Amino acid sequence: MDACTILPVLKKKLAFLSGGKDRRSGLILTIPLCTEQTSMEELSTTLDYLLCIPSEKCKARGFTVIVDGRKSQWNIVKTVVLMLQNVIPAEVSLVCVVKPDEFWDKKVTHFCFWKEKDRLGFEVILVSANKLTRYIEPCQLTDEFGGSLVYDHLDWVNKRLVFEKFTKESTSLLDELTVINENEKGCQADKERSSECNILPSFDPETVLQTGHELLSELQQRRFNGSEGGGGGTAWSPMDDELLAQPQVMKLLDSLREQYTKYQEVCRQRSKRSQLEEIQTKVMQVVNWLEGPGTDQLRTQWGIGDSIRASQALQQKHEEIESQHSEWFAVYVELNQQIAALLSAGDEEDLMELKALQQQLSDVCYRQASQLEFRQNVLQSAHEFHLTAQDLSQQLDGLLGMLCADVAPADGAAIQQTLKHLEEKLKSVDGALQNLREKGQVLLDQMSTQTPFSYGKDVNIENKDNIEHIHSVMEDMQLRKQRCEDMVDVRRLKMLQMVQLFKCEEDASQAVEWLGELLDALLKTHIRLGDDSQETKVLLEKHKKFVDVAQSTYDYGRQLLQATVVLCQSLRCTTRSSGDTLPRLNRVWKQFTVTSDERQHRLEMAGAFHTAAEKVLRESPELAEMMVDVEAYEELDTMGKALLDRLTVPVIFPDGSEQFFGSPGDMASSAESIRDRMKLVEEKRFLQEEADQRLDDEALEAGPRET
Repeated sequence: MDACTILPVLKKKLAFLSGGKDRRSGLILTIPLCTEQTSMEELSTTLDYLLCIPSEKCKARGFTVIVDGRKSQWNIVKTVVLMLQNVIPAEVSLVCVVKPDEFWDKKVTHFCFWKEKDRLGFEVILVSANKLTRYIEPCQLTDEFGGSLVYDHLDWVNKRLVFEKFTKESTSLLDELTVINENEKGCQADKERSSECNILPSFDPETVLQTGHELLSELQQRRFNGSEGGGGGTAWSPMDDELLAQPQVMKLLDSLREQYTKYQEVCRQRSKRSQLEEIQTKVMQVVNWLEGPGTDQLRTQWGIGDSIRASQALQQKHEEIESQHSEWFAVYVELNQQIAALLSAGDEEDLMELKALQQQLSDVCYRQASQLEFRQNVLQSAHEFHLTAQDLSQQLDGLLGMLCADVAPADGAAIQQTLKHLEEKLKSVDGALQNLREKGQVLLDQMSTQTPFSYGKDVNIENKDNIEHIHSVMEDMQLRKQRCEDMVDVRRLKMLQMVQLFKCEEDASQAVEWLGELLDALLKTHIRLGDDSQETKVLLEKHKKFVDVAQSTYDYGRQLLQATVVLCQSLRCTTRSSGDTLPRLNRVWKQFTVTSDERQHRLEMAGAFHTAAEKVLRESPELAEMMVDVEAYEELDTMGKALLDRLTVPVIFPDGSEQFFGSPGDMASSAESIRDRMKLVEEKRFLQEEADQRLDDEALEAGPRET
């Protein structure tokens, strides 16, 4: 009978073995009756269980039964005492019925237990609680009888459950481990694995061993066997040392540890075999997938696409393939770590097999990884090639658009800027084409190094279409660039002519400005007529040179305007012409011509006047006696007056406008110089007339004398 099967009954504490002993070293069995009706059946069950705990030797000493009837009725006490006759008649030595004070006195006379001693087989005495110590030592009595023995019934029940559970589980586990270990030896000898070789124990050996060690610790502290000599402490089991509970637990633990050690070795061997088999299975799964579906996926992917979108689609497809491969590569990494761990701690018999598995797995994975990397590099190069081709195509389209657009610049600087931009575009196109050639060559080199085993030994990839496509793209871009270069040459020539046209127009306008500046300088600064003939002669020479400069400027402007006409005809620029530049040039030139002629005429008149005046005014002894013709004076006077009159006359341009030389003050200064010279001549004339008069008077006086 096990405690767990009658646990609810045991917890009712209908009877218990407190661990106390009578003076004969017999165990004390206590039956505490209560006010409630006691089930005789449950009490009988409890007694049966309690009596099966002590050993036969202990039972031979007999039991002292204490029937606590203080809270019960007499008829129940009598029933319990009689039941002892049927349950344990031979083991009971003495029954002490604890009575309530003066309660049963009248009823005892009706039934005397001592008269029934022969029939019952044991002695029954009625005793009050305070007189119970006459038969049992106080240290062997619990506190409800005034004793000092400590007893916790629930603790005893729990510890009893632990003991029985350990005994049952350890015995069962010991049998199972023995069977498992024996079967494992047979499986290793037969080299064949059967279902019997994978039997597992019903209980966890670690848990059972821990329970046994805790139980043994309790036994060694004498809590299991009770307190000896009435010592204090919790006594949760009534068993004596003679019950050999501690040796029994120790023996079970020793046997269990021995078998468990063997079982651990069995588990280690099982785990190793299981792990090896699992690794073999996973290795074959990885190898079969990589050499099967993985290789099939790569066999179908060999194109490079004909555009960026197509190459991106191929890259996306390749990424999907790589994603599937990465899952298997992760398994490979895990397997490689497991194999390395087994190699570092494996047996000699497993080393060769593990190394072979590791080598096979590594070869397949590295080969497949190189295939993926090669394919990724080809697709990346193809994408860069198509990207460069598209960029070059866009640049060529932009350049062609510039070349096809009409050129209508505002000035030469705008043309220069446009021409510079065009040259930069062409240079960028040339660099992009060179880059395309380099990208194409890289891609061609990669495809030329592609080995047949990359896609399987039985497959030979034809890259003819890919190679032709690469060459076709590069040749097409080369032709487009050449056409653009030819058009750039034509556009460059046209733009240079336009630059020249703008330059000619600009220089022609500059010539008109220069000519106007010369005219303005002629009118405002070329005023002096000279104080003598020599100075006038020098001024006249300078004037002629000044006129020559103006003539050269005018001729230069005419030539530039003629060049603009030729350039406009060459450029077929009918909307452009010399505009008002030619009329302005002609108008300024005519004004300059009239002004220069007037200036030259005035200088010539001044030169003639100064020459004649100097001839008259020459002071030489020989010339002093010479007679000056009166007509010469009159002519000189006429010339001076004519010159003075000329200075007051403005220059009249062809358009009818008038312009004076210099300021009025400048003209007055020039006129004053002429008047001063005329005044000297007039004085000379006066002196000569006086000399002539004296000569005439002297002649008249000489005539009468001769007569």
